[in-house]
Amino acid sequence: MSVKLNPAAVIYARQLIQDGKIKNDQGHWGAHNPDSAAENKFLDQHEMAEYAQWHLGQDASHGEDTKGRYKFPYGDFKTVHRDGLIAAKERAAQQGYHDIEQAADELLQALEKKASA
Repeated sequence: MSVKLNPAAVIYARQLIQDGKIKNDQGHWGAHNPDSAAENKFLDQHEMAEYAQWHLGQDASHGEDTKGRYKFPYGDFKTVHRDGLIAAKERAAQQGYHDIEQAADELLQALEKKASA
């Protein structure tokens, strides 16, 4: 499998959650997931490494400077979304990426704990 866990994204998401930059949304991730135009706008203003931090997986079969390398988004470039973590966890489980599934689950638990505090 060429898709692996992106440890930098996990660290970044943990920090965002700790800082309270979360959305404990109950909706569908499709309503919050940045579209291609939003991704391009973000990349116009930020480095690819910053873009990568918003994705729990990375696909080594794509170049480091391509959007296609980064999989399993969990936020909107400002906050970590509960429904984004749920979507990442479910898709990772379906596709057999257990390390990404586990990381998404741990982040989801941290977000829910922070939201209830």
